[in-house]
Amino acid sequence: LLKLIVVVCMMFYTDWRLALMSLIAIPILLIATSWFKRNIKSAFQQVRKEVSNINTFVQEHIVGMNLVQIFNREESEYKKFKQINKDHLSAHLRSVFYYSVFFPIVEILSALSIGLVIWYGGEAIISGKEVTLGELVAFILYIHMMFRPIRQLADRFNILQMGIVGSERVFKVLDTEDFIADNGKKELDKIEGNVEYRNVQFAYKDEDWVLNNLSFKIEKGKHLALVGRTGSGKTSIINILNRFYEIQEGEILIDGINITDFSLRNLRKHIVVVQQEVHLFSSTIMENIILFNKDIKEDDVINSAKEIGIHDFIMSLPGGYSYVVGERGITLSTGQRQLISFLRVYLRNPEILILDEATSSIDSHTEEILQTALKKLSEGRTTIVIAHRLSTIINSDKILLLEDGMVLEEGTHAELLEKGGKYSEMYITQISD
Repeated sequence: LLKLIVVVCMMFYTDWRLALMSLIAIPILLIATSWFKRNIKSAFQQVRKEVSNINTFVQEHIVGMNLVQIFNREESEYKKFKQINKDHLSAHLRSVFYYSVFFPIVEILSALSIGLVIWYGGEAIISGKEVTLGELVAFILYIHMMFRPIRQLADRFNILQMGIVGSERVFKVLDTEDFIADNGKKELDKIEGNVEYRNVQFAYKDEDWVLNNLSFKIEKGKHLALVGRTGSGKTSIINILNRFYEIQEGEILIDGINITDFSLRNLRKHIVVVQQEVHLFSSTIMENIILFNKDIKEDDVINSAKEIGIHDFIMSLPGGYSYVVGERGITLSTGQRQLISFLRVYLRNPEILILDEATSSIDSHTEEILQTALKKLSEGRTTIVIAHRLSTIINSDKILLLEDGMVLEEGTHAELLEKGGKYSEMYITQISD
């Protein structure tokens, strides 16, 4: 840009008439640049969108390859992939079109400026006006020097637009406002683990209540099980305890303190959720357990694995703790991934443990190990379990049967069976199956 300014100044210093003649094409160039800038951005946005579609399709179909084969969908999915690639090609050709049109325009305007200068300067030399052959040659060189940075700017602008479009997608995520207010000041190193829900009203949208005037207590170290059909509010109870969402009415207390009084970081330090789908990185067993926490030593991991009874399982894998589990732990079964997740939690040592249907999809081979590990894991902790298989919660201190966001039945397994209500019906149905 500085070079461009210097060249224009030199042109006016040498001969203002030839300078004006040289710059006569600049308005057209500005219009062309504005057109290019406006269209190339939308073109690159479409290209990035189509690239994202390709990546998503490939990833999903590599993971779900067996499903496609089972339902004989290879041909239809192949056609779908061809269409996605065709859309990407069209978007890319559109961006190339704008690029290929703009650059010839710059070249044509450069040639037009040179032609006008030669015509006007040649006439001036022939008629004996104050223009020399040297000045004419200098102006031709000036024009080349003036349009060269314009070409370079256009090229850099092309690359810049690609970067801007990509970064817009990132900044859109980074600029998303956190709708959970983190105004709590409480920072406790240790809590007892008493949990109480008082008249809690919660809805994800408007007043479509998911939890309706819900109240219950869990004493420290006790085991609470939540059961009920899909949509009864089980997972929502966990989400609001972690403050992933805010409740509309009522309050949730831990050791008599409203959870909004805790900082989010401190609140979630004391609560750990073990979900059904366990995420593992494409790394070793040891690294997936430690998760780059320098405070956890390898000896701590091994000793903890022995305490909850999964050390032998890990050592049975090729390489033991150095075994690489693959992307998302694909080389391990669901139950084996859960065992790794249990060991993570055991090392973190939270006061409140939540199992979100964590044992609903385990294989029979690892079930015994899993139940032993779970018993050790929940020992001395306030534990909340969401379960579909009622046989896994018969020893719970309290069971809540939820329906439409309210507690329909409450008690121990034996008490609920004695009542002969809906829980009893569910249990009899499951054991008969």
